[in-house]
Amino acid sequence: MSIASYIDHTILKPTVTYIEIKKICEEALLYRFAAVCVPPPVIAKAREYLAAGQPATPASKLSGPSTPSPPVSASVSSSAPAPVKIATVIGFPFGYSVLEAKLAEAEMAAALADELDVVISLVALRNGDWSYLEKEMQAITDRAHVRGRTVKTIIESGILTDKEIVRCCEIYGRVGVDFVKTSTGYAEKGASVHAVELMRQHLPPSIQIKASGGIRSYTFARQLIDAGADRLGCSASVAIVQEEEGLEKNGGEKSGGGY
Repeated sequence: MSIASYIDHTILKPTVTYIEIKKICEEALLYRFAAVCVPPPVIAKAREYLAAGQPATPASKLSGPSTPSPPVSASVSSSAPAPVKIATVIGFPFGYSVLEAKLAEAEMAAALADELDVVISLVALRNGDWSYLEKEMQAITDRAHVRGRTVKTIIESGILTDKEIVRCCEIYGRVGVDFVKTSTGYAEKGASVHAVELMRQHLPPSIQIKASGGIRSYTFARQLIDAGADRLGCSASVAIVQEEEGLEKNGGEKSGGGY
């Protein structure tokens, strides 16, 4: 299985433009990434570009000037399933929004997005309020699952102790989230093989793992998958896939046990 199928092609910077959203959607369609992960205000625009299904310029040209998007046919519903999933973020990037705000974000995002990547309250975690963390994610997960949406819980593993990671796995295992995700990409440390291995050891088999933050090479991406990651959040997605293609072309060693 190509590494592309593991990747959420991601752009979450606060100054993102529609041109950049169009570009990552084109790349996602071209390389068949699992999803695009975009900020909440541009979910509808991403769905428009994906529904239009217009990726077909070579990858080498995608970094050049972008031409205006053709209008989407009136027959294409904004809620029609896209060939690539759309993920967005809730409580991003610091997680300290109050629960009511996160629920409002989740409700609005779930109208168009397929997957919600939710940052936990690190304030609650650092103060040992584990009951709040469980209540928070249970409320958001229940609300999202009613709409058939996938929930990925971001715990910011790079700034947690092993004991805190294990406790998060226990709590979110009980809640029944769909994924536990390592990182936002905004902390000083992102994904690590150790964190993914620890999460896999302490999560129920039914709950998947998304590794994100600092994944810029095929080699590291492969290590994370071999450690137990089911999905990868990357902004360097195209370079990672091209590195894999180069290894295949040159007869290099492609995979360990992960795919």
